Amino acid sequence: MTFETAVRATEILLALAFVQQSLEHLKTSTDIRWLFLLRILACLALLSGLASIPALVTLALISLVMLHRFQGPYNGGSDRMSLLILWCLLLAQITPSPLWQIVAFAYLAAQLTLSYFISGWVKLLNPEWRSGRALRDVFQFSAYPVSENLRAFSNRPTLCWTMSWAVILFELLLPLSLLHQNLLIAALGIAALFHLANACLFGLNRFFWIWLAAYPSLLWFQWFIFEAT
Repeated sequence: MTFETAVRATEILLALAFVQQSLEHLKTSTDIRWLFLLRILACLALLSGLASIPALVTLALISLVMLHRFQGPYNGGSDRMSLLILWCLLLAQITPSPLWQIVAFAYLAAQLTLSYFISGWVKLLNPEWRSGRALRDVFQFSAYPVSENLRAFSNRPTLCWTMSWAVILFELLLPLSLLHQNLLIAALGIAALFHLANACLFGLNRFFWIWLAAYPSLLWFQWFIFEAT
C-alpha cells in the first residue's frame, strides 16, 4: 500500500469514525451540540477529499476544544487513539518535508503496533489474566449489556483460561506479522474481529471503528520497510 493510498484510506475511516462518535452526542450534549455538528461537517469535507487539509485543521481545533470541555480524553483509549490518528494525519499532510511526512505516519503505525504488544505484556504480567480469572470477572461482573448466556462463560474456567492466553499470545506476537504482508493482513483481520466481538458483546463500539482507522498506516509501514526499500 503506497503512502498516498494509506493516508487517504485513513482519512476516510477516521471521518466515518468521527461521524459515528459525533452522532452519539447530538441527543445528549445539548450545550455543545453545535460543536459536534461542526465536527460532522468537517468530516464530510474530509470524506469528499476536496479539502483535506482545512478539514483536518478544523478537526484538530475541535479536538482541542473537546479536551478542554471534557477535561481530557473522556472516553479513554478510543479517544486517545482518535487524537493520535488525527494529529499524525495532519502532520503527514502539512509538513513540507516528505521525510517528516513519512516519520509522522510511521509514528502512527508504531504506536498502533505498541498498543497491541503493551496490552499483551500487561496481561502477561497480571496473574489474574494468566489464570483466566480476569476474563471470568469480565463476563460475570461487567456493567456492559452482556446477555445471561454470555455470563455463563464465567462458570467455565478452562474456556476462560484458553481465551485469556489466546488474547495474550496474539497481542504479544502481532508485531511479528510485519515480516510478511499476507501475515499482517491475516493478523489485522483477526484483530478487527476481536474488536468487533468486543463491540457486539460489551458495547465497546468506539474501539472497533477507531482502531480500524489506524490499520492502513500499518499496511503501508510494512510495505515501506520490506518492499518499497
